[in-house]
Order: sequence, then C-alpha cells, then structure tokens
Amino acid sequence: MNTSTFQRFTATLRRLFARKVVLAAAIVLLAVLATALLFPALSSADPNALSIPERLNAPSSVHWAGTDELGRDVLLRIVHGARYSLLIGFVTAAGAVLLGTLLGMFAGFFRRLDAPLMRVVDAMMSFPDILLGIALVSILGVSLWNVILALVIVYTPRVARVVRATTLVLRELLFVDAARALGVRTPLILWRHILPNLMSPILVQLTFIFAYAILAEAGLSFLGVGVPPDIPTWGTMIAGSLDYADKAFWTIFSPGVAIVLTALSLQMLGDGVRDLLDPKLKKTV
Repeated sequence: MNTSTFQRFTATLRRLFARKVVLAAAIVLLAVLATALLFPALSSADPNALSIPERLNAPSSVHWAGTDELGRDVLLRIVHGARYSLLIGFVTAAGAVLLGTLLGMFAGFFRRLDAPLMRVVDAMMSFPDILLGIALVSILGVSLWNVILALVIVYTPRVARVVRATTLVLRELLFVDAARALGVRTPLILWRHILPNLMSPILVQLTFIFAYAILAEAGLSFLGVGVPPDIPTWGTMIAGSLDYADKAFWTIFSPGVAIVLTALSLQMLGDGVRDLLDPKLKKTV
C-alpha cells in the first residue's frame, strides 16, 4: 500500500468516525465481535452445562448475569450465543445483498426484465417481514440454516428495490452511453461501470440488514419457529426463559440488552456509512 492510498484510507476513517456516536458504535461492535470469536476459543466452559441447585440465581460475583431456569450461566450463554447471532446476521445480510443486487441490477438495466422481476418483488414485500419469515421457516423446517435462508428471502426484495432505483439512473448517464458507443459488451458494462457505482447503497443496506436479521431471529425464536432451543442464540435465550421472567427478570434482560446494543450499533454505523458516501454531505464534512 503506497502513501497516497494509506492517506486516503485514514482520511476516510476520520470522516466516518467524526461523529462520536458512530465511533462508539464501532467500538461496541468490535468488542462484541472480539468476545464472540476469542472467548469460546480460550475457555472450555460449557454454556449448556446444567446446575439445577443454582437455577434462577440472581446476578452475583460467581454468575455476573445470574443463572437461568436450568442453572446455566446467563453471561456465558450470551457470549457463546453471540457467535450464532452474528453468524445469522452476517450470512443473511451477505446473501440478501448478493441476490438483491443481482435482481435489482438486472431489473434496472434490462427493460424487458423490469416488470416481471419487480412484480415478484412487490408481491414478496406485500407481506410483513415477520409473517413471511414464519411461513418460510414453517415450510423449510426449524434449523439454523433454514432460518438464515428464510431471512435471506425476506430481505432480498428490500435490496433489489434500492439497487433497481439506482441502476435506472445510472444506465441513462453519459459514461454508460460512451461505453456502449465504444462497443463494450453488456456484462462488462455492468461489472465495470454499474456495479462500482452501486457500492454506496449496497454497503448501507448491508449494515441495516445485519441488524434487522438479528432482531428477526430473536422474534422468530420468541414465537417458537426460530433456531432450535439447543443452539444458544440470544433469541432462543429469551424464548426459553419467558415463563420465568416475573421471577428472574435477568434471564431475558441480559440477552435483550445484547440484542439492543448490537442492533443499535449496527444502525448507527450504517447511518455513518450513509453520511460518508452521500455526495451532498462530502463537501460539508
């Protein structure tokens, strides 16, 4: 990496983290990610280990976040569950962005494909996200990867509409007309000229869908159609302890805080990326 590239990179980071709330969100996300990746590798503790005599113990110096209805350490399960919740969020966001970008780019660039593709997208978006997710998981079956697949299908239309709208503008610009006049093939135009100019809305959608997917998994698990109970995601922790919430509020409060902090941090980071890539704001930053 040469000096000019490094300087541009550092300048971009300074603009991105100029707002303290965005910097705080990035720090929270890094802490969550580091904890999720490093702690399970460094600790041999079993998050599913039962200890019935210690069931529903309040937070203490031994169990910082208390224990659940089966005597399992809540904090340990939150740390281990972070891997699954982040995995669901990331894979869902990546899959939805990939499929949505392809659908939106083809619909926006090829006039013949626009109407049929967008009618399918409109039909899917006519259903509330959570209801469509419940229906898809019910059809596919309850498992970690089926939940991810269902959420990818749910959020793909959202990306497709955003990408299509941007592609409709880009295909009418002069640099696309110039490429066509020079005989550049359509796949090359899409790859070299259209796709790079779609990165701004794509990156914003990536961060937002990451947060939406974590919340959606928690909602599906809460309704009993999410990840199997033996996988300690934050959503399954809340769903499993719901009957004891009046006696031991910490069993749902702690994973709830983890969900809110992570989702809110992703939303704030997404706002920062959107502001960074907005050409109307670049002159004022």
